[in-house]
Amino acid sequence: MSGLLAGRVALVTGAAQGIGRAIAATLVRHGAKAMLADPGTAIDGTGADPKLVEATAAALGQDAAAFADSIASPSAAATAVAMTVKSFGGLDIVVNNAAILRDAFVFKLDPGDYEAVIRTNLAGAAFVTAAAAPILRDNAKAGRGANGGAYDWGRIVNIVSTAGLYGNYGQAAYASAKAGLVGLTRATALDMARSGITANAVAPFAATRVTQSIKPANEAQAQYKARALKVSADHVATFVAYLCAPAARKVTGQLFGVRGREVFLFSQPRPVARVQCRDADWTPEALAEAIERDFADKLTPLVTDLESFNSEPLV
Repeated sequence: MSGLLAGRVALVTGAAQGIGRAIAATLVRHGAKAMLADPGTAIDGTGADPKLVEATAAALGQDAAAFADSIASPSAAATAVAMTVKSFGGLDIVVNNAAILRDAFVFKLDPGDYEAVIRTNLAGAAFVTAAAAPILRDNAKAGRGANGGAYDWGRIVNIVSTAGLYGNYGQAAYASAKAGLVGLTRATALDMARSGITANAVAPFAATRVTQSIKPANEAQAQYKARALKVSADHVATFVAYLCAPAARKVTGQLFGVRGREVFLFSQPRPVARVQCRDADWTPEALAEAIERDFADKLTPLVTDLESFNSEPLV
């Protein structure tokens, strides 16, 4: 065990299995205490088995505890935060990882399924962040862990997905939620910057239940799935530990990807070209001409993340 995160307390959602479990274990291994929040549902959010998160917390020892309710409501999120503070005497790190999948083509979208995915994957993260933010700000005012220097313990890490950046077949709900989580990350980074609290997003490539659920639409996607299943979630967890460490205190509002021993820094949407009509209002005909002339070679290709990252991972 290293002391890199000694004294810090983390709340990790979706922590019973997969990436969440790897993150919680890695934070504890580096000296943090961790509350593991996970109701133990199936990948589609149905059912519940509290024994899953309880067993995971028990395996991590006395520096971990379990919260077995869903965080997809303001009251449950607030309770998870309160229990973390009560159990370990504070809160410094929030990792929003909880997610479910209910895939369907947009022309077959079920409103109830769509709302369930948004509620868990996006709203739940917002609820947890909103409940934790006042505590993190109070930490900054009190200089928690500062030892005479500037407060730099506050960290918020949102686990997103390249599906939210590229889109993917049949994932209108999941992509919407993960894209929204990128926006939440940016807004949180801005809101918390004055308190010295960082917020970053990480898109993982790893063997998880989400990866296992991929139903390839073509050979390229089948190859992507086979390659992704080779990648351990531990690499993602190591990068999250870095984001929570002192060395990352000035890294905020960023979007990263982690695939095995590769780390990607993603660009974020900004204008890449502009056309202007200075002498009169645009007409559809003038727009057609201008866009074909100045935008055509800059339009984003309609490919999925599965095609874009279909190469051998470094594992």
